[in-house]
Amino acid sequence: MIFFGDMEVFPNMVSATFENAKTGFEISLGLTGVLTLWLGLMKIGEKGGIIKIFSRIAGPFFARLFPEIPRNHPAIGSMMMNISANMLGLDNAATPMGLKAMQEMQDINPKKDTASNPMIMFLVLNTAGLTILPVSIMVYRAQLGAANPTDIFIPILLSTYFASMSGLISVAVFQHINLLNKTVLAYLGTITAIVFGIIYYLTSLPKEQITTISAMASNIILFSVIILFILLGLRKKVNIYESFIEGAKEGFQVAIKIIPFLIAILVAIGAFRASGAMDILISGIEKVFILIGINTDFIGALPTALMKPLSGSGARGMMVDTMKTFGADSFVGRAACVVQGTTDTTFYILAVYFGSVGIKKTRYALTCGLIADFFGLTAAFIMAYLFFH
Repeated sequence: MIFFGDMEVFPNMVSATFENAKTGFEISLGLTGVLTLWLGLMKIGEKGGIIKIFSRIAGPFFARLFPEIPRNHPAIGSMMMNISANMLGLDNAATPMGLKAMQEMQDINPKKDTASNPMIMFLVLNTAGLTILPVSIMVYRAQLGAANPTDIFIPILLSTYFASMSGLISVAVFQHINLLNKTVLAYLGTITAIVFGIIYYLTSLPKEQITTISAMASNIILFSVIILFILLGLRKKVNIYESFIEGAKEGFQVAIKIIPFLIAILVAIGAFRASGAMDILISGIEKVFILIGINTDFIGALPTALMKPLSGSGARGMMVDTMKTFGADSFVGRAACVVQGTTDTTFYILAVYFGSVGIKKTRYALTCGLIADFFGLTAAFIMAYLFFH
């Protein structure tokens, strides 16, 4: 009886592969429209000077964090464009800019096989994944039936801040960067005051109001960004229509490219879950947390957190699978989304970025990246409890 009972696993796994392949394709199609829209708007903003605005605002801060890079060096511009794209949630647009920044930093790197200080700082800030507009996550939530796809906006903003700060501080300690410098303190102090002010205000409200205010603020900010990009384009006399079409074509191509990757990871996750292996792993972790007396309602979102440092597509697949299993508006579904938006894929970024310029000795980059991951993911679960539990 046990043998035949075990044999039932195989039909379940086959069924899961077909079901998840269909889901992956449907989600990819849904992403096409929104990615086309946002990359079109980004192109308008880019031509309207949004990157220059970011550079002007953050330039003095960057000069203190990257003291070994000469002023007005091309690497500064590439890094600003990369980080700006990441902040706007445009991962695919950020990668080419990041690789260009690495090449430009490699040009002034005295030891070509060893990661320089600026390279490490840049990559750890990337792995921390500071995100202002988690567009793709909101799109997935909309595709999977969330009543308000933007309600995870503020929680992600707060948790990704903690990831970025922990990564920045850990690298500064290794590189002996003085974070008590007046300029650095002014930037970090302002950002920290705003973040803690938001947390203090929200913790004083009933939980139902927190969700409502978060959703309202998210929608206002998103709409304001769209208006800002269009106004910048008009001010620079950019051809709005042609610029939008140029960026929209890139968005369409990106959406098409991810179809095989999304289907592959969803099929693999579906089979893994149907086999029972996922339940065994999570059950073991859950028992440990029960023993220490920690609330375990977040356990269903743990697979996304475990996958996040290893694979962006894998974590995205876990997030989608979690929302399918528990519901997009469930606590676990929302927690998985906050986790997904908090940090970036540390191992992937280090491999691709360092590999692109032939760096073999990465020094303490991985250590600092994982520190950022730990604090960011911990903050993500805390924010999920604060906003949605």
